[in-house]
Amino acid sequence: MSAQAQAFKKEGNKLFQAGRHKEAIEKYTQAIAADGTDHTFYSNRSAAYAALEMWEEAAEDGRSCIRVKKDFIKGYFRLAVALRALKRYKDAVDNIKMGLAVDPGNADLKKQASEMEEIMRKEKVVALAAKAHELAQNSDFGEALKTIDRGLALDGGNKELTTLKARIEPKFQAAEKRRVQGLSRPERAKEDGDAKYKNADFEGAIAAYTACLDALPSKTTDLALKALGNRAACYKQLSNFDGTIEDCTAVLEVEPDNVKSLVRRAQAFEAVERYKSALQDVKFVLSMPPNTVGQANWSLCNTMQHRLNRVVQQLKTGNM
Repeated sequence: MSAQAQAFKKEGNKLFQAGRHKEAIEKYTQAIAADGTDHTFYSNRSAAYAALEMWEEAAEDGRSCIRVKKDFIKGYFRLAVALRALKRYKDAVDNIKMGLAVDPGNADLKKQASEMEEIMRKEKVVALAAKAHELAQNSDFGEALKTIDRGLALDGGNKELTTLKARIEPKFQAAEKRRVQGLSRPERAKEDGDAKYKNADFEGAIAAYTACLDALPSKTTDLALKALGNRAACYKQLSNFDGTIEDCTAVLEVEPDNVKSLVRRAQAFEAVERYKSALQDVKFVLSMPPNTVGQANWSLCNTMQHRLNRVVQQLKTGNM
């Protein structure tokens, strides 16, 4: 500890208390130059910068304070205040969470987090309302209603959103009616299957997807492949794994790298104890580019691969 640095800090504190914040900053800066290992110098200078509404500088000193002494809670508070003033609410909340990991019961940090989460919620609602208006103006009533519902999930009593929804819904229903009237018989059957699937009526969905496929001259069109994929999902829900395998295979004959069908077929193969076939599908998925597969599918297949490798090895050694 440098005596000279502490003397500079003491002078800075007196200037700060007198409201002479710019001069206080100069003294704290001299203290830091003399001894950069004292967290209180950064904390005090952050407070002085905050008093002058120099928020970027206040935030940087908050970070320095935390870097020097990670368990000094006031450093997290200093940084949070600055980030809040800069309207960087998510960064502020993330910082507060780090502080609460050090001191879970800190009331000041909890209060800051609660206030900023409320600010973010309100700003999200405002942004969703603006987006819904834009979508409605472009006659994209379906997406506008979805956006409104996301806003209402955050603020159920929002007058702007409820008024907009009441105005848009009749227009959406009319547009949807016209859209459905323009669909072909197979397209209508496929949409009927989708609706039944969402309502967990898997047998009804299978019937609808089958009607769609029966009405199509080819099973290689986009519509046919979607119906086959969705029917495979229904079969899987009902534990009809042979049906799942058959429909997934039909899709994969046209689209060999269809990830959903590969994963779904691998799961069905495993369920009927065709472990080598399941392992082959899983390995193929894992050989594909990660951005094509997606994190969830990659993790699932990676877990399946380890499990299936053990099973196949046990079968080879006769331990099953």
